[in-house]
Amino acid sequence: MSQEAQIYRWNDMPLERVKPDLGRRLITGDRMMIAHVYLKKGCVVPWHEHDNEQLTYILTGSLQFFLGREGGQEVIVHEGEVLVIPSGLPHKAVALEDTLDVDIFCPPRQDWLDGTDAYLR
Repeated sequence: MSQEAQIYRWNDMPLERVKPDLGRRLITGDRMMIAHVYLKKGCVVPWHEHDNEQLTYILTGSLQFFLGREGGQEVIVHEGEVLVIPSGLPHKAVALEDTLDVDIFCPPRQDWLDGTDAYLR
């Protein structure tokens, strides 16, 4: 565990092109991760679930989320809004317009760090 503070600039972080309509930049601490996620209009983040708690904060654009085992809850998250996704809750998202969201995970998403997030690619 690091005992020194560090500062990062988003523009200095490498942009990972996950697929043509989805990119991301990651900053990871020992026990949490923050990501800038860039989605083009129409981009689909397929159904998945994870043990990580997730906060999704929309900086620009909007995402439509489908939540729960049967997708029974639908919510549109707009610019300036935050969606809290509990650990283990299945979810899917669709970009309704070009969107920049900030995702915060606790603990960090190991599958994002090691590239084993096949559901997304």
